[in-house]
Amino acid sequence: MVKVCILVAYMLMMVVVITLTARKNLSLNEFLLGGRNVGPWLSALSYGASYFSAVIIVGYAGSTGWSAGLSAVWCGIGNALVGSLLAWTLLAKPTRIMGEKLQVATIPGFFEKRYDSKLLKLIASGIIFLFLLPYSASVYKGLGTMFQMAFGFDYTWCVVGIALLSAVYLFAGGYKATAITDFIQGIIMLVGIGTVVFYIVRAAGGLGEGLAQLGEVTVDGHRLNSLLPPPGKGTWLLSNVLLTSMGVLGMPQMIHKFFAIKDTGSVKRATVISTFFALVVAGGAYFAGSFGPVVLQRITASDGVRTLADLVNSGEMATDQIMPTMLTDAQVVGIPDALQGLFVVLLLSASISTLTSLVLSSSSVITLDLVGTLFRLKQRSATLVMRMLCVLFVALSLVINFLMQDTPIVSLMSLSWGTIAGAFLAPFLYGLLWKGVTRAGAFAGVIGGALISLLPPLLTGDMSLAPMSGAAAMACGLVIVPVVSALTKRTAYGPAHIAAIFGEQRA
Repeated sequence: MVKVCILVAYMLMMVVVITLTARKNLSLNEFLLGGRNVGPWLSALSYGASYFSAVIIVGYAGSTGWSAGLSAVWCGIGNALVGSLLAWTLLAKPTRIMGEKLQVATIPGFFEKRYDSKLLKLIASGIIFLFLLPYSASVYKGLGTMFQMAFGFDYTWCVVGIALLSAVYLFAGGYKATAITDFIQGIIMLVGIGTVVFYIVRAAGGLGEGLAQLGEVTVDGHRLNSLLPPPGKGTWLLSNVLLTSMGVLGMPQMIHKFFAIKDTGSVKRATVISTFFALVVAGGAYFAGSFGPVVLQRITASDGVRTLADLVNSGEMATDQIMPTMLTDAQVVGIPDALQGLFVVLLLSASISTLTSLVLSSSSVITLDLVGTLFRLKQRSATLVMRMLCVLFVALSLVINFLMQDTPIVSLMSLSWGTIAGAFLAPFLYGLLWKGVTRAGAFAGVIGGALISLLPPLLTGDMSLAPMSGAAAMACGLVIVPVVSALTKRTAYGPAHIAAIFGEQRA
């Protein structure tokens, strides 16, 4: 009963925010970017809340901790230092400046102006819309699984309810509403992750005993309480670190926060806040997940003979269920109902933040970069179309969630994240910071990155290759773009175009 009360209180809070921020006559700039007037605290916590969802906390932290032990914490450290600190330091200020100068709010819009190519904008728009759908589906899956285990609710109605809540408050208030809610949800996430770490470490016997017990779990003779990955897992772990950390530099829903921040003076404070948030939330989640082999060994299966660790090892229990199981166990982990409610609200907060960012990114791309290219839309019409597309995107991602029930969360997220980041990271990064990128270099980076990410898992049918192919796509893109640009330098646009893009005076 206490769990339900906490959930209801959270829902009421959401309703209050929706009511206070809902506006019918939002301009396109206000709906999409909050008027480019979002302060550092809202921007930083919105960035963090959008970054870490049930995909990371339920899917990645549990499965990576199970396979790699304590070395899984490198994912959390990478998320903080690369996905937050480096991303804000390298991209936030130039993205804000160039976004306002070129009057763009999306990566495809930036590509059109920077590389003078509507075709590149259309290709980028298609990639975003197509591959953000399975990413959204993976968020539904992680959150629906947690709800099902914590409350015994029917999975179908759980994800439908989550989808409706996300659609309603995004439809009503746009980006500013999501940023305000993300701020509140970010605070919930910080408190919730601290509590998660405390209870899971306590269930493992305390920090010292838990690490000692983890050292008794071995993979090919390698103890899992080591910061070094098990034999044969080094490339896999590095791929996960790169994918979930460096990939952020090319993800449209994350870059969107830089377009919307109030001014360049807010960037420094937002950088510090965002990095601290990532270190606590991501570091805490992966650290807690690394104790999965110890805690599940202490929880007896329903047959009373085996442990849950035996079920995971035999494949009878999915790794997606490791974290939800630890967070809802009443005997070994001993989490009170009130705190279970807090954990569910934690995951709900993280997931809705991510979902609304994904929906807003995708709908803005379709409205501005696809429909807006084919038809001339007035401001009010464009805002209405974007709101309707928000609802459509939520519905489509919900359908994909039901169609891909047997696909692990990590695989769904890796394929989506790897393909989008593989296609966009290098063309966006170089285009923002380097004048020498040519249109051909950008095309080669987008198409080559997408293919490198997609072909290995799709041709072999092995979705477990998605993290490695996604990481390879990002790395290859950083080489492909400058090499092709150097080879096509003579066919590049003239100095007038570069001067206009970078705001320089022509000699």
